[in-house]
Amino acid sequence: MAKEEKSAGQLLKDELAYSFKHIGQTHPEDIDPAIRFCEDYKVFMNNSKTERECTAYLEQLAVKEGYAPFDPEKSYKAGDRAYYINRGKSIIFVTFGKKALEEGIRFNIAHIDSPRLDLKPFPLYEKDEIAYFKTHYYGGIRKYQWGTVPLAMHGVVMLKDGTRVSVCVGEAEDDPKFVVSDLLPHLSAQQNKRPLNEGLKGEELNIIIGNIPYQDDDVSEAFKLKALELLHERFGMTEADFTRAEIEMVPAYKATDIGLDRSLVGAYGQDDKVCAYTAAMAAFAVKDPAYTTVTVFTDKEEIGSEGNTGMASRALDHFVEDLCEICGARKRTVYRHSVCLSSDVNAAYDPTFADVFERNNSCFLGHGPVLTKYTGARGKSGSNDASAETMYHVIDCMEKENVCWQIGELGKVDEGGGGTIALFMADMDVDTVDLGVPVLAMHAPFEITSKLDIYHTYKAFCAFYR
Repeated sequence: MAKEEKSAGQLLKDELAYSFKHIGQTHPEDIDPAIRFCEDYKVFMNNSKTERECTAYLEQLAVKEGYAPFDPEKSYKAGDRAYYINRGKSIIFVTFGKKALEEGIRFNIAHIDSPRLDLKPFPLYEKDEIAYFKTHYYGGIRKYQWGTVPLAMHGVVMLKDGTRVSVCVGEAEDDPKFVVSDLLPHLSAQQNKRPLNEGLKGEELNIIIGNIPYQDDDVSEAFKLKALELLHERFGMTEADFTRAEIEMVPAYKATDIGLDRSLVGAYGQDDKVCAYTAAMAAFAVKDPAYTTVTVFTDKEEIGSEGNTGMASRALDHFVEDLCEICGARKRTVYRHSVCLSSDVNAAYDPTFADVFERNNSCFLGHGPVLTKYTGARGKSGSNDASAETMYHVIDCMEKENVCWQIGELGKVDEGGGGTIALFMADMDVDTVDLGVPVLAMHAPFEITSKLDIYHTYKAFCAFYR
């Protein structure tokens, strides 16, 4: 309807009301760039299924972009780029800005761990002529979703002599896969009476690894021994070496296009590697920022950010301390003037399960990155609650760069909730807000995102850094 044909009420509504629209309707010119952008994203996902692999892959990308290992004894100038790796599981990028460090840092922080099945310290056993791994699940999973999913084995083993061995089985085309079995419907009458969260119990997430015995009639546990023999042949490890290992079992799926229109990406671990990838690409794209940019890819978020590679540790604080010593800045002043994006995903509105969402305050696929003012559970417990000024600053950055964005909460108030790393940065006296990609089927072995959201999240991060 032409402007002159609208009624007074319609004109007033246009002026005062607001709604978030699908990017494909408002910015159709971004569809093809988004599809192209996500081709490399899928490659990244296939090479970054664990936090160690993600750290190593990000290091490779950073070196190609001119980053060098951070040296706390070196002097840096505006435009210089460096990276720091924390114990192989977390990595930090820094690009030095034109302004003095005491004018603040622009932090962007994403986590690179995802829910999975970890092997127990003594995982290998056999039962009734089948060899198994015992697992202890990591992070918030819906256990029943992990039955009959093809799994791959990733991790590292420290052998007795100190040799560090990387483990990866199940990703190559000719590699075997692994699996947790489940009951057939014909015999599941009692299992069907269980609550959904006990459809498969934790101690039932046992991974099948073999069914051929070691050929010796005098040996006990011949099926377990055969598995040990194969592991020793391939990796030089013995059963005792599992006590010095970090082995993660993750879905063997490859990242792929979803939908006839190829508008979506399906992959394991998009929470939160989708924000990690877009943050890294933005760090690479903004080469001469006004403010020093610090992009952090951290571990352990899915279990509360604990441990010395998680955000609950002092690792980032120590890195900032090194920056302050190089630049002759007071750390508390730097934090006080800084702004941080806690770049984490949010739950996209799912029409199939609409009853757990409050539609007016939900985020939708294809509407852009979601700005989440607060997370937590019910009464905002365990949450950072971003100020009006912080919301203004981030929204203004995006709108100046013509970035599509939306607001969202994590479901209805009393349905549950969740947390992010935002509260750890707020605890350092840094203005912080969550911004990330909406995800369908979050924490499932196979998650779904929109390519338009991924692309505009990248654009949002670039705008924030600029």
